[in-house]
Amino acid sequence: MTSEKPKVLIVDDDPTVRHALGRALEASGFACVACESGEEALQAAADEPPELALVDLAMPGMDGIAVLRGLRAIDAAMPVVVITAFGGLDSAVQAMQEGAHDYVAKPLDLVRLRLLARHAVEVRRLARRVKALERGEMDDGMRTRLVGRHPAMVEVFKTIGALAASGSRSTVLVTGETGTGKSLVARALHDTGPSRGRQFVVMACAGVPETLVDAELFGHSRGAFTGADRVRAGRLEAAGEGTVFLDEIGDLSPAVQQKLLRVLETGEFERLGENATLRCEARFIAATHRELAAPGGSFRQDLYYRLQVVRIHLPSLRERREDIPLLVDHLLARLSAEREGPTLAVSPSALSLLSSYAWPGNVRELEHVLERSVALVRGPVLLPEHLPEQLRERQEVQPQRLPLVSHRLDVARRHVLELFERQFVEDALRATEGNVTAAAERAGIQRQSFQRLMQRHELSSEEFRPRKLGALLDPDPALETPQGGSGGTDPAS
Repeated sequence: MTSEKPKVLIVDDDPTVRHALGRALEASGFACVACESGEEALQAAADEPPELALVDLAMPGMDGIAVLRGLRAIDAAMPVVVITAFGGLDSAVQAMQEGAHDYVAKPLDLVRLRLLARHAVEVRRLARRVKALERGEMDDGMRTRLVGRHPAMVEVFKTIGALAASGSRSTVLVTGETGTGKSLVARALHDTGPSRGRQFVVMACAGVPETLVDAELFGHSRGAFTGADRVRAGRLEAAGEGTVFLDEIGDLSPAVQQKLLRVLETGEFERLGENATLRCEARFIAATHRELAAPGGSFRQDLYYRLQVVRIHLPSLRERREDIPLLVDHLLARLSAEREGPTLAVSPSALSLLSSYAWPGNVRELEHVLERSVALVRGPVLLPEHLPEQLRERQEVQPQRLPLVSHRLDVARRHVLELFERQFVEDALRATEGNVTAAAERAGIQRQSFQRLMQRHELSSEEFRPRKLGALLDPDPALETPQGGSGGTDPAS
């Protein structure tokens, strides 16, 4: 929970119940507003929607079900707990069918009710965080450039949201190919977690000599090595109670790995050249494109398990090709704003080339391509001629193409047919600009059969339709649009 007390609306015509509930919940850190009638409650909710409502089922005038409906009309995401002195199947079923979060019977177990209230508020706040992350928004107005609707990306957003809602300072290992956005995940974890507002310290481990990594992480005393002419605090000290992000941690030497393991286990370390023990209070987030758990590898397994208390894996861009139009929209909007010009549209043919390219460099490569292309555009639309030559050559994505001669004939034949079938469906949709009926006619098959082919190959007609830039996601009236800048982080790591 945040420092602001969550507001609970209590609706009951019995003043004794209102008083008892109010005292119990306020003692647990809630701010309570008590109403004796449904009409009064709906007015209070309309003026300032609560995060949770406790509603008595049997009240004179407007009953609890009517109040439940009214509250959900004000805010469909508001959790409403229905309370009744006459527990029964019919009333419970009706309450849950109307969208109640839970149903409890009198006499009330106040301990259970407090736990229920905490859980309901946390679920609501978690849902808000997940939606904000899915929309590319941060709670404090900072914007993250994590964009996607692919199920794997939604799981990433949910994990970030769950850690944020719980206030966890657990160590997180972020994995994925280079350019998939690992640094963005690290920044989102910091900005939404308990270290928010404190230092976010980045240590790039790749390609740095062991002595320099050691000194950068732990600091050094004067004379600790040649050129050390003064005492210098390391990244661990600089982070304080914030976050240390160790990028490409797989490149750390065994000696530094041993020291880092001690920090994670005990929170203690020494500067190079000193014996005084220092404390590290920072949270650790690590990232790698390597498989650290590979047998016979140089990475310590005990350190690996310490790092991956929580693991978040980012899919490659070729694994979530349906997100490419979203990313193109998102990046073009930002690049257009940076050059202080109107937001560019993307032509269907250019989008088709962008969607069919393999993107070995993932999101980072996509951003660089669009940045170059935007610099060449003189009109309002990005066209194929603005794209690099390797994209205009229409390099089609080959879904994990097998070396055919190494497989039995039936396996090789099936694989080739799958590749042909996918390309055939894509070409038909591309030629008809996403018109499924026209594409089926062009293919000479029934529309339903063509749709089954699309489902088999996870293709959407939206990918092939003419499009102009617009909102990346449907507007959510329950969420306020954050104000502020982009946050200044790279789009991918």
